[in-house]
Amino acid sequence: MSSTSKKDSLFKKFADKFNFEDEQKLIDTLKATAFKVKDGVVSDEQMNALLIVADQYGLNPFIKEIYAFPDKQNGIVPVVGIDGWSRIINQHPDMDGLEFVYADEIITPEGGKLCSTWIECVIYRKGRTHPIRIKEFLDETYRPPFTGTPKNGGAPYIINGPWQTHTKRLLRHKAMIQCSRIAFGFVGIYDQDEAERIIEGQSTVIDMSGSTDQAPSVEATKMAPRLIDRAQKAGGAFQAALDYAGENFSGFNLLFVNEEINKAKSLYEANLINLPQKKDPVNTQAASVPNPKENSSEGKAPEQASSIVNNKKSPLAEAKANLA
Repeated sequence: MSSTSKKDSLFKKFADKFNFEDEQKLIDTLKATAFKVKDGVVSDEQMNALLIVADQYGLNPFIKEIYAFPDKQNGIVPVVGIDGWSRIINQHPDMDGLEFVYADEIITPEGGKLCSTWIECVIYRKGRTHPIRIKEFLDETYRPPFTGTPKNGGAPYIINGPWQTHTKRLLRHKAMIQCSRIAFGFVGIYDQDEAERIIEGQSTVIDMSGSTDQAPSVEATKMAPRLIDRAQKAGGAFQAALDYAGENFSGFNLLFVNEEINKAKSLYEANLINLPQKKDPVNTQAASVPNPKENSSEGKAPEQASSIVNNKKSPLAEAKANLA
């Protein structure tokens, strides 16, 4: 079957599923409702890419379980809403319950509300000896309010986002999503916060081979592989690497580092997709075994203090400090 026939077949499948007599009407409706785009045109290829992901995970684009941001390379960033994540987690045949654990230490981030310094999600899988436990740290995920300046030169203004209005909820969602990725191998889908950061971090494609007047600095060329290495060792924390690059580089150096990180991220995710999902007991067991040092401090409030109280930082935050 040709690629065109497969695309038409997918459109027909969704048209039948949602009772659209006209496939083109389905396409036009989804382009208008399932894409977060202000300007420009959504192509049939981008629409097809979204439907492939929606079909793979059984998500409904009409009720915002899944939607998409067009990226800067004419592709898409598939976004799954929290209801969509809840659906695919609870529908997984090996799902056997989850719970959340909250840090005792509470801080108030810039513009936000009181929140635990970390939240841990624990997912239980059928047939597994140990649960999967993943912590998400507020200092790595929190986004401060947006600050802008009017074009007419007026006073600066601040726009609060969901991290300011629902700080604890957003961190809990982050923990649940990251834990589900490791527990069930969900790949290629993001939450809206991640998608926005991906779009912001994408650089314009640059032909480095023919550039004679611009070249990255020595610091940028050394830092890019170190950030990539740290992100891989932290379990694919490429967004934290992009955030670090944005805080420490600008101009051409930032474009260079972001491009290197995004290329490594694509390769990393491609390798995850190709990994066997069922038969890999060694790796699965390793991923699910809690960190002995981490568990030994459970229940000891002084050892769970935030970095502000006792200078302890989350693993990736500490890695960032080492790279500085």
